[in-house]
Formats: sequence, C-alpha cells, structure tokens
Amino acid sequence: MLLEVRDLHVEFKTRDGVAKAVNGVDYSVDEGETLAVLGESGSGKSVTAQAVMGILDMPPGRIAGGEILFKGKDLLKMKEEERRKIRGAEMAMIFQDALSSLNPVLSVGAQLGEMYEVHRGMSRKDARAKAVELMDRVKIPAAKERVGDYPHQFSGGMRQRIMIAMAMALEPSLIIADEPTTALDVTVQAQVMDLLAELQRELNMGLILITHDLGVVADVADKIAVMYAGRIVESAPVHEIYAAPAHPYTRGLLDSIPRLDQKGQELYAIKGLPPNLLAIPPGCAFNPRCPMAQAVCRTDVPPLAEVEPDRASACFFWKECLGG
Repeated sequence: MLLEVRDLHVEFKTRDGVAKAVNGVDYSVDEGETLAVLGESGSGKSVTAQAVMGILDMPPGRIAGGEILFKGKDLLKMKEEERRKIRGAEMAMIFQDALSSLNPVLSVGAQLGEMYEVHRGMSRKDARAKAVELMDRVKIPAAKERVGDYPHQFSGGMRQRIMIAMAMALEPSLIIADEPTTALDVTVQAQVMDLLAELQRELNMGLILITHDLGVVADVADKIAVMYAGRIVESAPVHEIYAAPAHPYTRGLLDSIPRLDQKGQELYAIKGLPPNLLAIPPGCAFNPRCPMAQAVCRTDVPPLAEVEPDRASACFFWKECLGG
C-alpha cells in the first residue's frame, strides 16, 4: 500500500475551546489508484490532507493521535528534515487557489525550475529548460515564450495547469489535489481533470482528489470516502456509491446534483448546517439533519463498519439506505 491513514485525530486550539477537525479518519490509496474524498466545507478533508503532507499549522493545530504510513514508514515519527525530502519529491499537493499559491513576484519558469535546483541540484539554465518541458507536458501553448511570464498573466485554467506541473515535476508517487477545479468553468474543469488522469496513468501515481462535487469525480475515481464532521461516514468503490449510497449523508449529496431529467423541479438541499466542531452533537454527528434519525442516533456513535465486501458505512440503518 502506498499511503495508509490510520485513526488520525487533529485538533485546533481556539479562544472558545478545542475544535475537533479530524476524528479518527482511516483511508488508503495505492499506486495508480484514485481516491476521492468528498464532503461539505468544514468536514475535515483539507485538514487531513495537510496532516499527510506535513504542512499543518502547529500551533494552533495539533495531531492528537493516529498514524500516517507512506510506503510503510510512519511520517508522524519522522524528523522535519526527513519529511522535507519526501515533500515535493515523493508526494506533492495541488492547491485549490492557484493565484494565491503561486509567488506573484517570480516568473512561473523560476518557480517550476526551483524544484529541480533544490531537489536535483541542477543549474538555473538546465532547470529553466526543464520548466519549459513541464509546461509543454501540461499543454500550455507557446511554453518556451511564456516561461518568463508571471502568474497574473495566465488565465485561471492555465494557472491550475502550472500548479499541476509543479506537483508532478519530480514525478512523485502520490499527488493530493485539493479541489483543483474550484472557480473554473465546466469546460476547463473537464480539461484539468482529464489532464490529471492522463498524467496519473503515465506515471502510475496514487491520487487523492479532495472535492465537494460528486459530478467531478464520477469518471476519474476508483473509490470514494465521504467525510462529515471530521469522520469517514462511508467508503466504497465509486460505482457502488453512485448506484446505491449506504449512508443518508451520501444520499443527500447525490440528490443535490442537478439532473437533466428533473428540469424545472426544485433542487434538493440537505437541511440545516454542518455542526460546530467545538460542540459536535452527541451520537451520530449527522443526526440533527438526517431524515432517518431515530433515538439511538442521538445517543450512540455508529462505528464505520464493513457492510459489504470493500464497503463500509457509519450508519445504524445502512440496510434501509440500500433499500434492503
């Protein structure tokens, strides 16, 4: 297994108390495999990814427990110098806001070339040539002429391609893409996702795709982990999730997707708001919003348990969800 996250807990100390952002997350991804992590904003998707990458702000953040195994080694037990060698070279991250993630006062060629200068010891000239190759690889037109341009001189879609180029520059084993298509129009979203899938196949990389949009992952993911209030509430192969979700929250997310056969009908929305992480409700965290909630849901926390081969759900009434 390429990456295994085991019982991960992350907390943030605030003036009002301790916010439990990640509460015992378990997931894994192998070489050449795509794991999509879904959920509303605030569900803990990005915090989990930041913990994996070792870029969590500490303080106020704190990893309160768990293991993050990368190629069999626990990243949480490594010294920062060791993790720095892995970051960028063996695992990389694509952030959702390319404009704020790229340095506005350095050309894109300088930023791409820096990866080779730092990790491969290349000269500036050779690193610049590599930057042009990368820009060509992610299909940026006239790469040789544009290598000296600055981030603001590129469109949103082109900036996202530059972020992808930066992430895969050193051909890492794992890439984490944190909502890589946010703020892009539908056509550009499709192009960016196709590019990611193409590069993944070419390099046989593991890919963790973080998103709140189930429509984005349908054609690219192998398996899906659905997060709510810092927990995985359902995990399954992608086709099984879409065919019949085994958790009411997953069903709510699927029902919220606009459909062509429902033209003119009111779009479904999950009632209420995600819980305050400073005061997660007792029992199942989803129970205040769940149409299937019963007394047991308000007192007991449902474990994430296998309900079918390769499939798990954290719901006492998963059989009813599946229609059984």
